Amino acid sequence: MAQPQDITPRGRLTPDQPLGDFTWLRVGGPADWLFQPADEDDLAEFLAALDPQVPVFAMGVGSNLIVRDGGIEGVVIRLGRGFNAIDAGETVTAGAAALDSRVAIAAAAAGRDLTFLRTIPGTIGGAVAMNAGCYGTYTADHLVSVRLVTRAGEIRTVAAGELNLRYRASDIPEGAVVTQATFAPPAGDPDELAARMAAQLAHRDETQPSTRERTAGSTFRNPAGFSSTGRADDTHEMKAWKLIDDAGMRGATLGGAVMNPKHANFLTNTGSASAADLEALGEEVRKRVYDSSGITLEWEIARVGRTRR
Repeated sequence: MAQPQDITPRGRLTPDQPLGDFTWLRVGGPADWLFQPADEDDLAEFLAALDPQVPVFAMGVGSNLIVRDGGIEGVVIRLGRGFNAIDAGETVTAGAAALDSRVAIAAAAAGRDLTFLRTIPGTIGGAVAMNAGCYGTYTADHLVSVRLVTRAGEIRTVAAGELNLRYRASDIPEGAVVTQATFAPPAGDPDELAARMAAQLAHRDETQPSTRERTAGSTFRNPAGFSSTGRADDTHEMKAWKLIDDAGMRGATLGGAVMNPKHANFLTNTGSASAADLEALGEEVRKRVYDSSGITLEWEIARVGRTRR
């Protein structure tokens, strides 16, 4: 079996690629190798040839991710233009690199309701892996199947029921890379769906930091075990932001990291934070919340890589 430097894919294979520019938080050391496959066959051929001892990490647009300052061992796979097509009809099929927001818009134009995706940062591949959801709807509610490439380079179609999708988690096979997802959403009037998405965007802008800020979405999972529904009867006692607020950690800082004053569950890089600053502040928040409430918050942001190289 081959090492990365011994493989010549059609896509781009780059050694020692800094990853900070590939994440929303703009932090992180280099990947030993960054592979951007040309298409699904290119990805399958690369993984089939790659020594199985070499670690593989699939990365989307880095919207829910801290890459530690020492970078990532092995090969980071980042899907691009060959994986972002959207086909919206009675079913909606989207490449794993398609942005959630664009899939929601395309589906609505076709009279299909995937509006819950409109304000979720990231890509469809990440939405599947994390069973992303909001307003009481989750990826699992409409997902039919996914295509993926296994670590051994086999292209497979897997039914949604085999993925054990649950709150912010799934059982995608280790080392596998999701390349496409198919949904069966309910029908809706395109104009009504568009209006609903506009209202969701307005609510997001009122309650969450600007998308121009260096954040990574929700930092911690809600101990309640579900996302905010957006309904008037939604309660907040077991929401992560409320527990952080009650622990006095809204606006807390460490180095260049801050728990955003506008939404306490949004860890934010003010511009000078290292990955170590961000992770350490998150851990301090977890400690303070436990001391205040007896509840241990679980990270929703993935933290990957080495602390130092």
